[in-house]
Amino acid sequence: MTVQSSSNPSVETIILPPVRDLGDGFTVRRALPSAHRRMVGPFIFFDQMGPVRFGPGEGLDVRPHPHIGLSTVTYLLDGEILHRDSLGVVQPIRPGAVNWMTAGSGIVHSERSAPEMRASGGGLYGLQTWVALPKAHEETDPAFSHHAAETIPVAEAEGVRLTVVAGTLDGLRAPAPVLSDLLYADVQLDAGARYRLSAEHIERAAYVITGAIGIAGQTGGFEANALVVFKPGAEIVIEARGGPARIMLAGGEPLAEPRHIFWNFVHSDPARIEQAKEDWRRDRFAHVPHETDFIPLPDAPPPVRYP
Repeated sequence: MTVQSSSNPSVETIILPPVRDLGDGFTVRRALPSAHRRMVGPFIFFDQMGPVRFGPGEGLDVRPHPHIGLSTVTYLLDGEILHRDSLGVVQPIRPGAVNWMTAGSGIVHSERSAPEMRASGGGLYGLQTWVALPKAHEETDPAFSHHAAETIPVAEAEGVRLTVVAGTLDGLRAPAPVLSDLLYADVQLDAGARYRLSAEHIERAAYVITGAIGIAGQTGGFEANALVVFKPGAEIVIEARGGPARIMLAGGEPLAEPRHIFWNFVHSDPARIEQAKEDWRRDRFAHVPHETDFIPLPDAPPPVRYP
């Protein structure tokens, strides 16, 4: 993980996540959490998956694993993932759609390539983020919702296409059942196009997926795979430089209490995380129907507190 300082008056932090190989050529870039920036608004985890090409007979196999205290958000740019969970949900997700899974008191899920995709092979490229739940909702009942691409609000003007994946932005509200103030949006800019980022949300960041961007009227720029965290209240006009660009915006109101994280568990109370660890060790979580394998609890240091 590389963190750069910036002389840009609008930028607080620039995070350059390293590539991590998870095996079989499948790579991720983890921008959050980092040692220098743990959260942006309620977002406590930000992964870019791929891009990767699977050959015939190959595919993604993330075995059943548990979560508490968060919502996962899956958004694909290419390919397909088959989601299964302990509620009995079986749901494929494809580019442009949104899978929103609220773990709350506890859920188990797997993420795999569907049999037909595995037979033929193909690409996989996308983003998965975690949103820490407000304290009042940390132990809510687990839930899952899928939102087809045609239900996601989109606005287009002057070379900019804005898709609000979750939360609210520029008067658009996404259908995902969020439990706190947040923004999560896909912005595609033609070469030279500009997008004014509203200051309606306290914390804001832009992850550069492709191309390069800059802040209008300011020198310097940010290339693909950089997470650029803006200063609260700063005037931000993002422009595509040197060609078209695509970014994901993330942020919202920071949570009132610090969060602790261990593996796939997020909570304001570290004792609750210890309970979840013991529950997973002793097979107390609900199972994903028709799946018998699972990811064992890893050995790791005690939970980390994220302010």
